[in-house]
Amino acid sequence: MNTIDRTAIATTVLRVTSGGLLLTHGLIKLIVFTPAGTAGFFESIGFPGIAAYPVLVGEIGLGLAMILGIYSRLAALAALPILLGSIIPHAANGFTFSNPGGGWEYPVFWSLVLVVQALLGDGVYALRPHPAKD
Repeated sequence: MNTIDRTAIATTVLRVTSGGLLLTHGLIKLIVFTPAGTAGFFESIGFPGIAAYPVLVGEIGLGLAMILGIYSRLAALAALPILLGSIIPHAANGFTFSNPGGGWEYPVFWSLVLVVQALLGDGVYALRPHPAKD
């Protein structure tokens, strides 16, 4: 039986799920809240409204890159400022994300997941050809 290294499979699962979450958050900003609505929300929590646009594009583009396995390390690192920035509006709400307004637990955890993804690389089934020791 031909088996693939479990670490490579785990890396792929992490890459695809992280990319899927980024993509979903970006599409929600685009389709549900609309770019203008997202900019208004950013302003309501103290960020410049214009920051919503690169965040929206980043979440969609970087999410797709991670799902497809195209420069996953770089995509994870590029998404890190988005997640670190998302900690700010949640910081005063306490640790647990189930707190009113959502605590900082989830964005901190997701930030760490992106760091781990950057350390691990693409895993298997990535579109970007890469050397055996990625």
